[in-house]
Amino acid sequence: MTIQLHRRALGGLALAAGLPAMARAQGAWPNAPVRIVVPFGAGGAVDTLSRAVANGFGPRANGQAIVVENRSGAGGTIAGQFVAQSRPDGATIMMADLGANAIGKILQPSLAYDPATAFAPIIHLVNLPIVVIVRTESSVRTLDDLVAAARGKPDGLTYASPGVGHVSHLAAELLARRAGVRFTAVHYRSGADVLRSLLAGETDFTFPSVSTALPFIREGKARAIAIGTPRPVPALPGVPAVAATYAGFEAMTWHGIVGPAGMDPALAQQINGVFRAIITSPDVKTFVEERQAAEVVAGTPAEFAALIAGDIQKWTPVIREGNIRAE
Repeated sequence: MTIQLHRRALGGLALAAGLPAMARAQGAWPNAPVRIVVPFGAGGAVDTLSRAVANGFGPRANGQAIVVENRSGAGGTIAGQFVAQSRPDGATIMMADLGANAIGKILQPSLAYDPATAFAPIIHLVNLPIVVIVRTESSVRTLDDLVAAARGKPDGLTYASPGVGHVSHLAAELLARRAGVRFTAVHYRSGADVLRSLLAGETDFTFPSVSTALPFIREGKARAIAIGTPRPVPALPGVPAVAATYAGFEAMTWHGIVGPAGMDPALAQQINGVFRAIITSPDVKTFVEERQAAEVVAGTPAEFAALIAGDIQKWTPVIREGNIRAE
């Protein structure tokens, strides 16, 4: 990514990042029902997170209601475009995702909005770790085994992905680049199809979220061989990080709250405070940690802006050099 492009991304993302010490006075948020737009359908990890957060909203938000609205399609960018075109008044916010809110324009150059400038980052809620898994019958037991197996085949190994540009797809491509081997993506329509393909022997490995993989690991149907984040995952004790072999490697799913660009920084700070209280409350925090193996972050708008800009910078060369397109 060029320095100029990185600066442009940082500049757009910083719309909500600078919170002056003496922001102008503003009424308490929310003073009316709020809509949170989710970029994928009901039942997935981001929907589960959104509904857990919504359940804790009223008591910490002046008794106001929040409506979870699923707008799936086009890798999350249908939801992204809707929110980008909404008024930045706090009535419509979004549960942010990598594709819709960071790299969508790189994957789809014809996209009608640019995620780098279209949103006001408000709060980074959680990280969801991802994990390399193989079926238990596989002879692959370690990351070194996986790389050696790929080197031993002309076309490398196949891996299952829930869609072009999904972090599971990009993480596997980044691993291939770091290891100097070839992996071939086989794309499916859902995380459930990904696991089915692995267990049926249609693909050699996959790089799903820990929350998706955990039931199959616990049932003895899949084997975890490496974690995408450098930090250990309590739900998978003893499983090493990819970074232990390839220093600096980090890939994960993250989610947080964004609003349309142009939001008053004082309003963004109020929304941040409400969602910080929700995600750090014992009931919600325990739920997402135990149910989704999540790492609760609850950061500032500036920190979330920096994370998004960093992911744009990290994934752009992977997408461009791999000629990855979602169109």
